[in-house]
Amino acid sequence: MNDFTMSATVDRPYAETVDRVRGLLGDAGFGVLTEIDVAATLHTKLGVETTPRVILGACRPELAHQAIEIDDRVATLLPCNVVVAAEDSSRTRVDIFDPGMMAAFSDAPGLAEVAGDARSRLSGMLAALTATTEGAQG
Repeated sequence: MNDFTMSATVDRPYAETVDRVRGLLGDAGFGVLTEIDVAATLHTKLGVETTPRVILGACRPELAHQAIEIDDRVATLLPCNVVVAAEDSSRTRVDIFDPGMMAAFSDAPGLAEVAGDARSRLSGMLAALTATTEGAQG
């Protein structure tokens, strides 16, 4: 199976990591369009308890517009989902759907370049997250 996510795990509490990810997404030029509290939703709908997890729907409008203009079916892959999940009380994992995968779904000319831009920005966000976390520990 192809690896379809970009991931990082940090030694920081969940709530702190969610706030930091929101800020770093902004620094990378992304806004958060949607936010789904997965644990709360599953508790409300199914009565189950799960670890804290949120899905942030991140969007950089310029890139979304370019991608949709190239192949309007790409809208089904937007916004970019960024999942922040608690592993325990002091460790959190961040998974992002790899925008580079868009090129695997469409061979429209120019889409790989747009997806590559989004991938680069989101990879930089993950690098900043882990660098900030490592620097804060030392």
